[in-house]
Amino acid sequence: MEQLLRFWTEAAGSGPLEWIAVLTGFACVWLAARESLWNFPVAIVSCGLYVFVYRQSTLYADMGLQVVFIILALYGWYQWLHGGQNRAELPVSRTTRQEWVGCAVFVAVFTLAVGYYLQHHTDAALPHWDAFTTAGSLAGQFLLIRKRLENWFIWIVVDIIYVPILWYKQLYPTSALYALYLALAVYGYVEWRRALRKNATRSVPLSA
Repeated sequence: MEQLLRFWTEAAGSGPLEWIAVLTGFACVWLAARESLWNFPVAIVSCGLYVFVYRQSTLYADMGLQVVFIILALYGWYQWLHGGQNRAELPVSRTTRQEWVGCAVFVAVFTLAVGYYLQHHTDAALPHWDAFTTAGSLAGQFLLIRKRLENWFIWIVVDIIYVPILWYKQLYPTSALYALYLALAVYGYVEWRRALRKNATRSVPLSA
């Protein structure tokens, strides 16, 4: 009971910037799970706010990640609108083997290189975990931009790790947000799988 009271007291004391970032972040992932294009402008607002939140908490890799997310959101917005055949709307599809290999290599190299730099040249908290979640988030965002169904698998792994990291850094509202992200990632997978099956049904030609 005492720990629960402490949580609510410290969470209530979090700055308004973090709370606004939390609310817009939740809205962004919910909209993505619903395949709504509005997830991208909302993501830009949320990531812009988190640049300042993570800077104050010395999570530098995550701070830089927000800047990259803003750029990727602009690109993803265009891709979802015109990334399909003949510049049509991009449909949900499966991740290719080459994409899986590319993501795995990227995450491994990024984690080792950035984690080493953060550990030896900054006062970053949890440098290698910070680097790993950053790399995983970039891989997940890349697959989300391409509307690959399996992007949600990566987000599930990343969210599971983020929850205790953010709690440790006393970013309690954001830690709770990532717990909600975890549930939304499962929901997003179910919704996108349904959309994939619907697209597959439409693409099957009717017999004469």
